[in-house]
Amino acid sequence: MTQTLTGKVALITGASKGIGRAIAAHFAQLGAQVAFTYLSSVEKGQALETELAAHGAKAKGYRSDASDYAQAEKLIEDVLADFGQLDILVNNAGITQDGLLMRMSESQWDQVLTVNLKSVFNLTKAATKPMMRAKAGSIINMTSVVGLKGNAGQANYAASKAGIIGFTKSVALELGSRNIRCNAIAPGFIETEMTDALDPKQVDEWRKAIPLKRGGRPEDVARATAFLASDDSAYITGQVLQVDGGMLT
Repeated sequence: MTQTLTGKVALITGASKGIGRAIAAHFAQLGAQVAFTYLSSVEKGQALETELAAHGAKAKGYRSDASDYAQAEKLIEDVLADFGQLDILVNNAGITQDGLLMRMSESQWDQVLTVNLKSVFNLTKAATKPMMRAKAGSIINMTSVVGLKGNAGQANYAASKAGIIGFTKSVALELGSRNIRCNAIAPGFIETEMTDALDPKQVDEWRKAIPLKRGGRPEDVARATAFLASDDSAYITGQVLQVDGGMLT
């Protein structure tokens, strides 16, 4: 079956670059109308809006902080006013503040948990209302293989991503009777702008340790996200889909 998102409205947080941008572009190619958020770069947000429109999709970017509850509520209201419905929510916004536990500051812990985990609560809670009225919806939360296995120097990030998994499974149980599905995607080593700055030798060692012998591309995650967003996955909820090339098996 060919995936299609025609007739659906999707909201993707943190879409100005990397995985979020790839998801937005792929959704537009599949026929979705796309709302997305960005925070720091107005220029990147405007550029993505133009790119999505080139695919023939209705698209609009919103400058919004997903970690702020009031802004999340306002965002959902604005998307409904502009698009008339909300069928798909992709909670993608996230940050890292790496450091060994003994050297990690309270602010580093709080910031990562707030941006990565509280934002998922904020947007999901706000989006649940219109989805319940429609008796349909697909919520996809971006976690990480680090949330499944942990990682030295990333206690805050791992905790936030593990929390997303527990949250996802709980929401799936709560909303399943309303025909609202909630799943998570756990990317492995995905090569983005952030990884371009890493030591090439270290990156090469990571690639060798992956069964498929390459890092993932943002488009790999985008295609998996589209599957969970589409009706092709209509009987799948409460699951964590690893997109990691076999890194964690």
